[in-house]
Formats: sequence, structure tokens, C-alpha cells
Amino acid sequence: MTARAVLVGCAELPQGNGDERAVLPALADAGVAARWAVWDDPDFDFASADLVILRATWDYTARRAEFLDWCAAVPGLRNPVDVVRWNTDKAYLADLAADGVPVVPTRLLSPGTVPDWPGRAFVLKPTVGAGSRGAARFPGGADPRAAEHLGALHAAGHTVLLQPYQSSVDIEGETALVFFGGRYSHAFTKSAMLTGAAVDGSGLFVSEKLGTVAPEPRFRALAEDVLDAAVARLGRRRADLLYARVDVVRADDGTPVLLELELAEPSLGFGCADAAAPARFAAAVRDHLP
Repeated sequence: MTARAVLVGCAELPQGNGDERAVLPALADAGVAARWAVWDDPDFDFASADLVILRATWDYTARRAEFLDWCAAVPGLRNPVDVVRWNTDKAYLADLAADGVPVVPTRLLSPGTVPDWPGRAFVLKPTVGAGSRGAARFPGGADPRAAEHLGALHAAGHTVLLQPYQSSVDIEGETALVFFGGRYSHAFTKSAMLTGAAVDGSGLFVSEKLGTVAPEPRFRALAEDVLDAAVARLGRRRADLLYARVDVVRADDGTPVLLELELAEPSLGFGCADAAAPARFAAAVRDHLP
């Protein structure tokens, strides 16, 4: 019997951003009939699918509580709702740092908090956000534009992350390492997105320039350690994660550090991967079928 899977997007991107173009044929080759649906479509029967896979639900940031309630009600959701709940608030970075993971230094600024501004370039971004929306880079010191940006995010109810800007991003970007079923699949680079990059036509994410890369061993080792730390904190196994993306940058001293861990609905860079990557994803989907 053919299994049924649903890839989930949002009203602005009902079939994703095109990155999964080769995924549906790969799933079909593996005996999984897949189709797209919009997460808040009241007429779609998500319970009829064997597996419901979050892919481009990037409008959730404006109504996260509603989105998490929907996730909790959907059978066969991947990744599971407890993972999504933890990972859709970037305060998880503080959890991982407390667990000993090398993380870009992160301060959490709750509404009303006025920080001592760093003396070097820094980034402000909401803890609940996707696609780099709301993220901005500022020079060091008490910049009135930074205070205005922080105030606007706080006024909107956001807790805000303050992080030192990693200058290596200007040269080599971020390295995104992708895992399926807890196993490494491929990696790609993302160029700096806080230096004038345009917002996509959907309005949901900042356009990225992606490239193919073979990650250096230290980056790969850190990504493996990050996944181990995350599943330990969540009380799960690596195999419980249908997909994961670990975004790594190089610190000023040359060591790799975690920028973000994406376990909810990340772009997986199939367009920058080898031709077998969609088949690896399909195999992981097969492993997650009930």
C-alpha cells in the first residue's frame, strides 16, 4: 500500500519556495505519495496522512500560539510538536550554551530591558522569527538606531537576542549542515543577509545566496555535537528528527560556533546538494512512517 505524506506550507507559499522541487518525485520512487497543503486550511484533513512534514510554514511567527496548538493536534507531525515548541523560540540557544555547546554569545533582552551596548558590531533579532525578518546589524556603541529597533521589537511583544556580529560571515558566510534521520546528508553556504539583502516576494524571508560546500571537519564535528546536545535536552533520539539544519560560523579566533539550530521548518538546500539528497530525505521519511 502506498503511504501518504503531506508537505506543509503557508498561504503565501502553499508549495514552498521551490527548494523541494525534486523531493516529491523522490518520495514517489520510495512508495510515498506526497502533496502540499497550507497549515491553517480548515478544509484539509491532515489526519488522513501517514506523515505531516513542516516545510514552509513561515507565517507562524505572527501567531505562534495558534500554530503550536495546530501542531499539537496533528497526528504524525514531523518534527514532533515538543521539538517545534522548543526550537521556534531562539531562547533555545541559551539552553544549548548552558549545556556546554559553543554558541555565538547570546543575551536575551526581555521587553523593557535596556542593555549596555557592546563596543563592537552586534545584531538584534527577535527570539521568535523566521527568515531573518526583524534582524538587523549595528555598529558598536550606543547607536540610536539600535535603541529604536530594540524598542520597536519590544513594543511588538518580542524578547530580543543581542549577539556580537561575527565578521567572518562577511567573507565566508554561514555553513548550514543538513541531517536526515539524525545522519549527515550535505551542507551549503549562506551569504551575509544583514547587509542590504532584499526580502522575498512572499514577504516571509530575506533572500539568500546559497552555495555548495564541503564542510571542514571541525564544522562537521560541532554540528554532530549540537544534535547530540539537543536530543539529550529534549529526551529524544537523533533518529526522532526527520530533518535538522545546523548553522555554523567561524568566531574571531577561528573556532566554529553555533549560530542557529533549525528543527522546525528550515530550508534544506536541495538545490545545492548532490543529486542523491532527495532520495536520502525520502529514505528518512520511510523510516518515520508508522
